[in-house]
Amino acid sequence: MTAVEMTLAPAPSIDLPTQPRSRARHLRSLLLGLVLPVGLGAAWELAVHLGWSDGRLVPPPSVIFATLWELARTGELWTHTQATVLRVAAGFALGVVAGTLVGAIAGYSSLSRRVLDPTLQALRSIPSIAWVPLFILWFGIFEASKVALIAVGVFFPVYLGVMGAILSVDRKIVEVGRAFRLSGPALVRRILLPAVLPSYIVSLRSGLGLGWMFVVAAELLGASEGLGYLLMDGQQLGKPAQIVAAIVAFAIIGKTTDWLIEVATAPLLRWQDAYGQQAGEA
Repeated sequence: MTAVEMTLAPAPSIDLPTQPRSRARHLRSLLLGLVLPVGLGAAWELAVHLGWSDGRLVPPPSVIFATLWELARTGELWTHTQATVLRVAAGFALGVVAGTLVGAIAGYSSLSRRVLDPTLQALRSIPSIAWVPLFILWFGIFEASKVALIAVGVFFPVYLGVMGAILSVDRKIVEVGRAFRLSGPALVRRILLPAVLPSYIVSLRSGLGLGWMFVVAAELLGASEGLGYLLMDGQQLGKPAQIVAAIVAFAIIGKTTDWLIEVATAPLLRWQDAYGQQAGEA
């Protein structure tokens, strides 16, 4: 059966792995992912304990987790985390919607691409911090400017991912779909959407990562709460443990949100028979 026939034919039934085996594989992946950070943390803790470093500028994990526990006990950690997560969620939603629409238009229409893409590529090269003064003038120093900055960071990887995925669709598959007299919506649903979906999900994860980076720039200027504010407060008060604790919180929450996207979109990619899936099951 050719690739075109497989695309147009109904999806065959697939024998999925048993639930215990799947859980064991996920647990093994989780444990392997923890080897590097736990190993580095243990090594640094040991170095400080043996007196090879005083741990003042780079506190050991025991001090960092004690700082996190104290921030959690007083409620500060929850307050700052909630503010940052809400900003990223709002900016991510706006950036994804705008990036998807503009990327689809630019990818589907060559005229729109020639008009839009040069300007958008030029805007993409502007550093995130350069947008801050302009957005403060436009939207003020409150939440609107911060959400707008995050949306800008999310927009560009989503836009590039959608446009690039549409442009990379095999022309022969599209022509066969037209030969089968598929309507425009059917062509999108049966051919373009499955071809675009893997790259689109990758672009969502990239956009989310940039959203977490842009929220730091947003909160470093003119924020009274948030993990970025916690970073600045630690710098001004000379508390390196608080700074590293905020960085660790960013890492944990960022990885958790990335994992949520990965889990939520996994059922949409079950039809794939890719090397990465085989390597993951090994």
